[in-house]
Amino acid sequence: MIDLKPLSVGPIVGHADFDSVRIWGRAQYEATGNGSPRRCFGVARIRRKESRGYEPPRYFKMNPNFDMSGIVVFTRLKADTEYVFQMGYFFSDKELSELYSSAEIDWHRADKGQFRCASRDTSSPREFIFGSCRYLLRLFGGNWFDDRGDKTFRSIVRQIDAGRTIDKLLMIGDQIYADDLRFLSPDRQIDEYLQRYRDAFSQRHIRHLMGSVSTYMTLDDHEIEDAWPRRASRQDWLGKFPAAAHAYQIYQISHSPLFHLDDHNRLRGIPRCYHYQFSDGCCDFFVTNTRTERRLEEGLNDGEIIGEQQMRALLDWLRDGSGQVKFVVSSVPFFPDPQKPSDDQWGGFRRQRDRIIAHIRHHQVGKVVFLSGDLHCSLAAEMDISDNAQSPLKLYSVISSAFYWPYPHTGARHLQLQGFVASAENERAYPLGTVSDVFAGDNFTRVRASGSDLKIEVYERKGELVQEIRYEF
Repeated sequence: MIDLKPLSVGPIVGHADFDSVRIWGRAQYEATGNGSPRRCFGVARIRRKESRGYEPPRYFKMNPNFDMSGIVVFTRLKADTEYVFQMGYFFSDKELSELYSSAEIDWHRADKGQFRCASRDTSSPREFIFGSCRYLLRLFGGNWFDDRGDKTFRSIVRQIDAGRTIDKLLMIGDQIYADDLRFLSPDRQIDEYLQRYRDAFSQRHIRHLMGSVSTYMTLDDHEIEDAWPRRASRQDWLGKFPAAAHAYQIYQISHSPLFHLDDHNRLRGIPRCYHYQFSDGCCDFFVTNTRTERRLEEGLNDGEIIGEQQMRALLDWLRDGSGQVKFVVSSVPFFPDPQKPSDDQWGGFRRQRDRIIAHIRHHQVGKVVFLSGDLHCSLAAEMDISDNAQSPLKLYSVISSAFYWPYPHTGARHLQLQGFVASAENERAYPLGTVSDVFAGDNFTRVRASGSDLKIEVYERKGELVQEIRYEF
């Protein structure tokens, strides 16, 4: 009898496509007598929510090179259908191929979760929650944190338990703060970054949430260091960045759509980029990487916030003719800009922003919405990019941050909320339309998208609705 152990971190339901799902989990490290890691395997099984019988279990390796984590992939699933699952791990000296003929499994200590596959119906409205910036403080080499940040995720779980289901969860930057003491004690080694993720992702309510909803992530600067790569030295690029990137790949990107399945339904390949895309119902998503491809220059016009390969992929995706609501996920805001010019957001890379806007205008791509975080406040805004009054065309920006930030938040006075958004050549290039109030407090944002409109609800950390905004396409 295989006696399963509960996961030490996870489960995290990753990419749930129309007919497949990726579920991530971590085992607890255990050494053999000679100090090497014990061979460890994960196992999981699923069933449709309305069914009683589970499908046969699937086994997978828990890899010591990836912090004892592993990913199980289930395929041949049914679109827009709810499933439940169980998942755990065990130690064994057997080969993976031998495990399918092993003794029965005792599932009573296994972790439980659920998910819904994406919908193929391109007219189906979708509802998701997104946000960014969840702070946990480490103090002078030890770990010190409380559960205040986790209460944001408790509020989301309570909404789900009350029947307000969501199709996706988007966490768009600063899932950890590896540099919370800045120059006093920033993380530099791989073990330090990994411990950050273990602490952040193992708290009760975020763990329950990510095990219940298909979750998508991208990074921002605090996964590496504040304002990366503005102060990066050659030594940082050779040491700190590879450590931070490896931890990011394990905990945030490994369960994303970035990795493709081989003929045996196993994830293969080494990531050569961090941007990716997926679809669900009436929504298409392009998740950008606006942090690690940056090329900084002195002026606001000449640098790059994304590399050329990612830019071409984004432009191709925008003009693919799907007719769906196009959500561009960016860890930093596309607009509006801060009152004080900054090279940390898209307003500091105006030529690239102009290129995207010109492309959307030229191809008349409607229903484009930018989702972002970073600012430690929440708001929504629209921008007119029409050539003329006879061809109206708008872009939309929805910003949601912070999940939890125990210090003063950004207020409306810090942002340009009236007038125009600047281009590289013209300070009055793009007129701002309706801009919502700015909520300067811990929060999360719920978005409901259909082919005709966008409904946005901002909730403060404990679950009270503080703002509702609606745009019609």
